[in-house]
Amino acid sequence: MSRWLLPEGISDVLPTEAAQIERLRRALLDLYHSYGYEQVIPPLIEYLDSLLTGTGHDLDLRTFKLVDQLSGRQLGLRADITPQTARIDAHILNRNGVARLCYAGAVLHTRPGHPLAAREPLQVGAELYGFGGLAADAEIQCLAAKSLRAAGVRRVHFDLGHTGITRALLALDPAAAALVDDLLSALGAKDVSALRDLTGPLQAATRDALLALVRLHGLPADVLSQARRQLPPVPAIIRALDELAWLAQRLPADQVTIDLSDQHGYRYYTGVNFAAYGEAPAALLRGGRYDDIGRAFGRARPATGFSIDMRELTRGNDLISQQVILAPAVDDPALVECVARLRRQGEVVVQQLDSSDVHGAATVSRELRQVDGRWQVVART
Repeated sequence: MSRWLLPEGISDVLPTEAAQIERLRRALLDLYHSYGYEQVIPPLIEYLDSLLTGTGHDLDLRTFKLVDQLSGRQLGLRADITPQTARIDAHILNRNGVARLCYAGAVLHTRPGHPLAAREPLQVGAELYGFGGLAADAEIQCLAAKSLRAAGVRRVHFDLGHTGITRALLALDPAAAALVDDLLSALGAKDVSALRDLTGPLQAATRDALLALVRLHGLPADVLSQARRQLPPVPAIIRALDELAWLAQRLPADQVTIDLSDQHGYRYYTGVNFAAYGEAPAALLRGGRYDDIGRAFGRARPATGFSIDMRELTRGNDLISQQVILAPAVDDPALVECVARLRRQGEVVVQQLDSSDVHGAATVSRELRQVDGRWQVVART
């Protein structure tokens, strides 16, 4: 094997793509800052029992593990920054009331999320702690939609779900407890045949309601009206449907749909959850309410947020090359001042060391040339 080969799912980010990702990172963090979100930078590695607290088995399987040679304890390389941010809120900041935090950094996965995914996503996100009302969910969803707009996504589609509905249905029938994993898998795949077989031992009302979930996806008005007719009128389900109706009306997206059979993050999210899409079928971001995560850190705080993989968000986009001005490398104070002024104005100026120095990642259409004794930017010939 050649020494320069990288592990499967791991790749370098080359100059033009790196420049686009960095511009996006800055734009998103500035957006979150304008809403009052404070940036945190958690460590890449920490003790495994802290890193996996409250995150469930799925994240455990995706986390690289190793032994700390100083303490002998097991360490983990983070697979998600959200649990670390919850730890900071609950245990380090320890603030009363609302806390808004954001972050950006690399995470590492033992296996890719899908066949084209990188195993080292560059994650950016925002989390709101300390307020359990729907206004917090609305703020986070609005910020998520604006994140996609900032990335140049022209048509934003949000798909809403609510884990509280499935939880309420499964709680109606004690026999469902032994079938949870299989039921969630069948619901997520919208596999009516498998779901019908699995629900055979359950009470008729529970079976009918679970089978109804598979058909409850589409535009909010249609889905919610059908759900109110077909699902049991228990308080938790009524409340969940009301929450979805309220949020769907306020989402600043081009299209909003609801899918009550989507079980993504069932063991993690505790209320409204969402995925956002552009033109491609893969989700560009995911988020939702996850109130239980802080309990293990000593403070059971309400929480809602989202995260984005910036490499996924820029995948397939037209990469914009830098517009560079070439300048000769001559010892002239007037040229030095001209170059410094252009750089202060945000221009990229490369002083050529020789004729081979053309800054390969850039679009070079201008140069500095002396015209009538003054250095001026002119079209490159």
